[in-house]
Amino acid sequence: MKTRVAPMGWNSWDCYGAAVTEETVRKNAEFMAKNLKQYGWEYIVVDIQWSSPDAKSHEYDPFTKLCMDEYSRLIPAENRFPSSAGGKGFAPLAEYVHSLGLKFGIHIMRGIPRQAVHSGSRIAGTDKTARDIAKTASICSWNTDMYGVDPKKEGAREYYDSLFALYAEWGVDFIKVDDICRELPHEEEELIMLSEALHSCGRDMVLSLSPGPALTEKAELYKRTADMWRITDDFWDKWELLYDMFSRAEKWCIHTGAGNWPDADMLPIGPILQDYDKANRTKFTEDEQMSMLTLWSIFRSPLMIGGEMTGFDDFTMSLITNERILKMHADARDSHPLWRRVIDGNEIILWTASSAEGGRYIAVFNAGESECRTKIDLSDAELYGKYSAVELWSGDKLTDVDKLDVCIPPHGASAYSVVTPAW
Repeated sequence: MKTRVAPMGWNSWDCYGAAVTEETVRKNAEFMAKNLKQYGWEYIVVDIQWSSPDAKSHEYDPFTKLCMDEYSRLIPAENRFPSSAGGKGFAPLAEYVHSLGLKFGIHIMRGIPRQAVHSGSRIAGTDKTARDIAKTASICSWNTDMYGVDPKKEGAREYYDSLFALYAEWGVDFIKVDDICRELPHEEEELIMLSEALHSCGRDMVLSLSPGPALTEKAELYKRTADMWRITDDFWDKWELLYDMFSRAEKWCIHTGAGNWPDADMLPIGPILQDYDKANRTKFTEDEQMSMLTLWSIFRSPLMIGGEMTGFDDFTMSLITNERILKMHADARDSHPLWRRVIDGNEIILWTASSAEGGRYIAVFNAGESECRTKIDLSDAELYGKYSAVELWSGDKLTDVDKLDVCIPPHGASAYSVVTPAW
């Protein structure tokens, strides 16, 4: 089922990498339910290598022994996810997340475990084994857990059917599939098979594809098979990566909406990289974080929090609970950039979008290195005459204006909802 609004939630990768535990997931779910659910945040996603008993940091443990059932399917490591003991898998954790009024998601790698292939373990519902369906030449360049699955082999579809049947039994609502997005066209048939298996499992699940950059020539395939797909490799708290996202968003904005969500990746805010040092916090300035949320929201990227939520300060909370910005995220339509100009030595970037409730959104970004004051003519957004406007971050109201008088700090942004006076 395609989602009307781009998914909003939390993912464990930015703060814990491969080493996330059930305790951490539960406390972040509790925080979201208490503080963020009312603003639309709802997904709790466990990222990579949850089946590894020995994961201790962001780094993958190469060629490690993974926990697996008799049918070649990875299961949670009980020492890290104690409620999974006795063959329960993620069902108890998903049930707890659901009890908080939230939704539960997991990360998986494309393909079948290498250890299943090496041991010749079975495929559920068939007389085939993992060896029979593996595409051993199809491997991930940065993770050693899996081989690809050959869609032409008998038993391949049955493997993916059994996988998503298990996830449906656990109560999973969101699947992030890795090593599949930018790997097209080489693994296109496997993506199609995987998507068909997911969508026939009997449970609605959001399908997210990683890593990026996604291929624009495959946009229609992404839209046909998935709900969201990464338009970038891992996004971290560096200005140059945020600046680059303006070009990526421009390239993908024509494909956003109607249940199709080009994904600018997670929001590295608050405490991150906690497996390395509990003192680590985002290196983005407050202005850069506001620019990031403004761009992600007018572009309508999925919003996936990457930081340890229980360590959020007042500023971080104000960032992700601004109802005006989040309303733009939900209501923006036909988002696109209008221009990029150098004004007083600073690159100023202007985006606009229609609102589903009427009126227009306008976002102004300062990509330069000094404060910039300028006037933005509303006619640039094909708005002629006098209008009322609200600056979304501050809530300041303007009346009877045909220009926006903006003063933006370096790497900062302002965003406006512009309506006719009668509104």
